[in-house]
Amino acid sequence: VLAEPVPAALVAPPAARRWRLYGLAASVLFAGVAIGWVARGTLAPLSPAAPSLARSAAIAHAVYSPEVRHPVEVGAEQEDHLVKWLSKRIGTDLRVPKLAPLGYDLVGGRLLSGPQGPVAHLMYQDAKGQRLTLYVSAQKGDGRDTAFRFTQEDKVSVFYWIDHNYGYALSGEIKREALLTVATAVYQQLSP
Repeated sequence: VLAEPVPAALVAPPAARRWRLYGLAASVLFAGVAIGWVARGTLAPLSPAAPSLARSAAIAHAVYSPEVRHPVEVGAEQEDHLVKWLSKRIGTDLRVPKLAPLGYDLVGGRLLSGPQGPVAHLMYQDAKGQRLTLYVSAQKGDGRDTAFRFTQEDKVSVFYWIDHNYGYALSGEIKREALLTVATAVYQQLSP
């Protein structure tokens, strides 16, 4: 085999082989661009902050809502202090939604660390002891608003949305329809 002559295709001048490789590379590049162009718009754009917001809110709810002795850092009796403190930390004039007409009273709140910085975490409770939490954080991004989105993390239902540069997530272990009613009330109170 070593004594056989080298095939003519392998003996082509180096410039000819180089042009074949350039042609192959250009074909692959063109095919990739064409596939990308045809596929554009087939995937719905999703803010990368949204899933993180909902998941972080569900985790915070699951961790703090069962607490009996220390569910919050600052209780509802110090609401003015709570609002000023959390507003300063998250960088906005935080408003605490009034949910008593829906059967939920403010328990208080706490400051949390979130993926994009400080987070305000407010807790509400009804007469049966059922708790809801509102998770509010600054969101880096394009500042576009989003509609309500829903997710379920184990037993915790979460409605979340982005309003300007802030993300809101209302979490609770209640039925989706009941949580939507409260989320709508929260949204109406927070968006003038």
